[in-house]
Amino acid sequence: MKMLVGLGNPGKKYENTKHNVGWMLLDAIADKLGNSEGWRKCGKALVVESRLGAEKLILVKPLTYMNLSGEAVGPLVNWYKLDTGDVMVAHDDMDIPVGTIRIRKKGSAGGHNGIKSLLQHLPDENFARIRIGIGRPLPGWSVVDHVLAAFNEDQRPLVDESVKYLIPAVECIVTNGIDFAMNKYNPQKQKKEKSAWKKEQAGDRDDDE
Repeated sequence: MKMLVGLGNPGKKYENTKHNVGWMLLDAIADKLGNSEGWRKCGKALVVESRLGAEKLILVKPLTYMNLSGEAVGPLVNWYKLDTGDVMVAHDDMDIPVGTIRIRKKGSAGGHNGIKSLLQHLPDENFARIRIGIGRPLPGWSVVDHVLAAFNEDQRPLVDESVKYLIPAVECIVTNGIDFAMNKYNPQKQKKEKSAWKKEQAGDRDDDE
C-alpha cells in the first residue's frame, strides 16, 4: 500500500495557484485511474483509494492549508499503518524552473512550510518528494505573492506538461520503487553537462602532455 499526498490549499480561489501544483497532479492521477468523482472527507483531508496493478494507492489532499499539512497527513499515515517510506509527497518548488520536476528519496524541508509541517508529524524524513518547479518570484514580489498567484499563459502549458510527465513516474514509484523511478524520470541534463565538462578537461590535459 502506498500513499500519495498532494500539498495545496483548499478553496476555489487557490485551485489554480502555484502552491497547488500538488493537487493538480493528484487530480490528473485520479482522473487517469477513473476516480475523479470519488473524493471523500477523511479526518482533515480529502481521500481517494485506488489501485495501480496489485498495489493499493491512497491519494490525499490535506484540507488544513499548506502550513499545517502534517496535521492531516500524520493521522492518516497512522490510520493506514504505513511506514514513511510508503509515502510520496508532491509539492511546488521555487528552486527549480517552471515545468521542471525532481524526484527525491528523502530530505529536509528546504524552506517549504508544507514539508516542515509533515516533518513535525511524521516519524522521519524518509518519504519521497515529487518536486514540481514554479520558479522564483518576480522582482519586487514576495514569496507569498508568488506562490499564491496563478501561472501566466506562458507557464501553464509547461506545468500541464510536467503533470502529464509525472503520471507514469508515480506509477513507476509504486510498481518499481523510488530508486528506479529517480533514474528513469529525473532530468539528466546536469549529469550530461558534467560528463561533457570532464571530457573537455581530459582533452585539455592530453594536449598539455
